[in-house]
Amino acid sequence: MSTLPFDTRNIRWNTIDGFDHVAFHVCAVDEDKRIVDILFKFDAHAKIVRHRHRADYITLVLQGELRIYRANGELKEVRPVGSYVTGKADGEPHTEGGGDQDVIVFFSNRNVDNVVYEILDESLNIVTTFGVAEFKALFDQQTPQPSTLVA
Repeated sequence: MSTLPFDTRNIRWNTIDGFDHVAFHVCAVDEDKRIVDILFKFDAHAKIVRHRHRADYITLVLQGELRIYRANGELKEVRPVGSYVTGKADGEPHTEGGGDQDVIVFFSNRNVDNVVYEILDESLNIVTTFGVAEFKALFDQQTPQPSTLVA
């Protein structure tokens, strides 16, 4: 079942070559508080790259449903719109994707030591990592959001 669309007119979506079915917007990187906040948009009926979370996190599904798959491809969980979930670092490797429509999810990564996500191959070997430095660089490269200042 489709949900009401989340208004993304003021979101500047970004992509990274080689990472299919996902767009992102880095909302904030706070190195002192060790927080990395990101909006992700995962394509409907598709899976993103296999990965593991290396930091505690909070998710809030803003549109659609978030489908989480075990590393072997088995559907593990479906989080409907409005789901607020907390998770711990170093959980099982998995992939994620949208249901019948693109899913938009807010991820707040907390207590980040350095690495936020490990990107894994089919044998669960680490291919690359995304940490504070990478998300800070992505944040700095983004087109700024429209101003919300009132004159």
